[in-house]
Amino acid sequence: MPPRSVPGTTAALDLASDVTSLTAAVCDIQSVSREEAVLADAIEAALGGLAHLEVIRDGNAVIARTDLGRSERVILAGHLDTVPLASEPNLPTRLEAGVLWGRGTVDMKGGVAVMLKVCWAIGQGAEPSRDLTFLFYDCEEIEGRYNGLGRVAATRPDLLTGDFAVLLEPTDGAIEGGCKGTLRVDVTTRGVAAHSARPWKGHNAIHDAAQVLSRLSAYQAEQIEVDGLVFTEALQAVGITGGVAGNVIPDRCTVTVNYRFAPDKDVAAAYAHVQQVFAGFDCELGDAVDGARPGLHLAAARDFVDALGLPVGPKEGWTDVARFSALGIPAVNFGPGDPNLAHMDDERCPVSQYEQAEQALLRWLT
Repeated sequence: MPPRSVPGTTAALDLASDVTSLTAAVCDIQSVSREEAVLADAIEAALGGLAHLEVIRDGNAVIARTDLGRSERVILAGHLDTVPLASEPNLPTRLEAGVLWGRGTVDMKGGVAVMLKVCWAIGQGAEPSRDLTFLFYDCEEIEGRYNGLGRVAATRPDLLTGDFAVLLEPTDGAIEGGCKGTLRVDVTTRGVAAHSARPWKGHNAIHDAAQVLSRLSAYQAEQIEVDGLVFTEALQAVGITGGVAGNVIPDRCTVTVNYRFAPDKDVAAAYAHVQQVFAGFDCELGDAVDGARPGLHLAAARDFVDALGLPVGPKEGWTDVARFSALGIPAVNFGPGDPNLAHMDDERCPVSQYEQAEQALLRWLT
């Protein structure tokens, strides 16, 4: 597990403050991936004062749960870490003309602050219609083996039981259901090395790669409906390597292809499809992760969509909702902030989106 704290370092969060002030306070506690301890300590301390919550610490993840005997349990989840600060420091945050600027204002400490406000509201008498699990986790922005949600799912799956999950990643205030899966393959052509002055003595593998690229150019990506949402697939070359010297006919060329596939299929089915597209070539599977079905046909998801009354679309990328899907929990993405501004040096979010997200979740839950 990551270290739990940095000795001698403390921070405090006031859950009674408005959601914008709380977002600024959360952002101003720097928490680049693997350095979330101070923020996790602050959240653990703030939630520890709320009698209606059981608070559990797992490394630099904090889990808080109600136990109200409701017939349904939902999970609200958000990651604590950010990408590194900009070369021109974009912390502390600043508020200008109704817009909060700074690292984390989009990805995704506004969502974290909204979760904290929901925790607070329940303690102030708001009666939730469902039991709730709040998961504040670490290391989402780096390699998957460090991911705090993945760690908790592997070591304490009992803490993640639920009927439905909302990941408060930035969606510009809309609802994005599920997510696409992704895999990468290396498609390799093979030739015979020879001197470039006498190419007829060999066979050029790079020239053969034209057939691979031709298939990609002719490929018609499908649009596939899953649980009422239409996902647009994509099959694209993302890299090419070949050749050993300027006077040698190359005997090998590799085209790296990325396939973003709808969540109606798993990695095995997606890989089989890519192998079919590139039949006759060596096709080696690299990184691959399943997507997540939106589950919008399920009662919990329908209630969420109906209560919020917001536009609903597919998540065309990949997010940690896929980890919930692997646990058998349908999940959606919903949170403040324009995802197009995530990780940018001028990261910023209108404060109205924090307020609207807080109001929407409370409307749904209470």
